Amino acid sequence: MGRLMMVACFVAGLLASAPAHADGVDRDALFDHDLRELHSDRVLSLREVLQGAPLLLVNTASRCGFTGQFEGLEALHREFGDQGLKVAGFPSNDFRQELEDEAVVAEVCRVNFGVTFTMFSPISVRGDDAHPLFRELARQSEQPAWNFHKYVLDRDGNVVASFPSRVAPDDPRLRAAIRSVL
Repeated sequence: MGRLMMVACFVAGLLASAPAHADGVDRDALFDHDLRELHSDRVLSLREVLQGAPLLLVNTASRCGFTGQFEGLEALHREFGDQGLKVAGFPSNDFRQELEDEAVVAEVCRVNFGVTFTMFSPISVRGDDAHPLFRELARQSEQPAWNFHKYVLDRDGNVVASFPSRVAPDDPRLRAAIRSVL
């Protein structure tokens, strides 16, 4: 193969693996998916539900020491929802702390903690099996190290901040990141 052809193939490979948008965000990886709502037959388009809004995305688990954070996440949803913030929870058993019965997971969220923000059916959030949404979040920042990892995204789908489990929903750093995207 000639040198010019090798360079052309190399450049084509780089372009094919690069995100489709100049800002580095692969919006298809973020939003071009349908997910079932938790304990429901209703399938939601992430594009319709999330795209274009400031976001707080969280991987959750109902049998975790951080499960009490649902209450604080709901408080953020209520406080900042009128300003456009959308909070969405993604249950996952990647850390072996999610219940198998979605009805019980929904009860933990909605009854025990009063969650009204969007909760999706369980997905994988890390590693080779991670849902494309979480692969893109990890590409832009980091993959979750545990349950209740929080990602703050601007209206264009850029991760502006990422917070580990130990950062509670009322932490001033998380609240400042949310305010920055409103």
